[in-house]
Amino acid sequence: QVQLVESGGGLVQAGGSLRLSCVASGLSNMYVMGWFRQAPGKEREFVSTISLNGGNTKSSDSVKGRFTISRDNAKNTVYLQMNSLKPEDTAVYYCALGNVITERRSGYRYWGQGTQVTVSS
Repeated sequence: QVQLVESGGGLVQAGGSLRLSCVASGLSNMYVMGWFRQAPGKEREFVSTISLNGGNTKSSDSVKGRFTISRDNAKNTVYLQMNSLKPEDTAVYYCALGNVITERRSGYRYWGQGTQVTVSS
């Protein structure tokens, strides 16, 4: 059974940084790993994704230049380094596993429970 556990969320002031981690277990295959987020009252939106070997990444325009996705396949872990955080980054952040690099939620098969990120102004 595949399980994803996110960690690293918390409360931070605007301009600060956080590093999210997501550990996957129960894997029998390699997957594309991605991050999404959902703010209160809004749809879950794409943040960033990374290919199997980490050589290809894609991020939303809203986080480009501020957030960096990376992965450690030996640890089955994906990271999201978030710098220059803004109040509008406040959301629950979810990691997900999929088969292709895509921004679409439907492209991801497994989802974590999420970790809260709150950015104060």
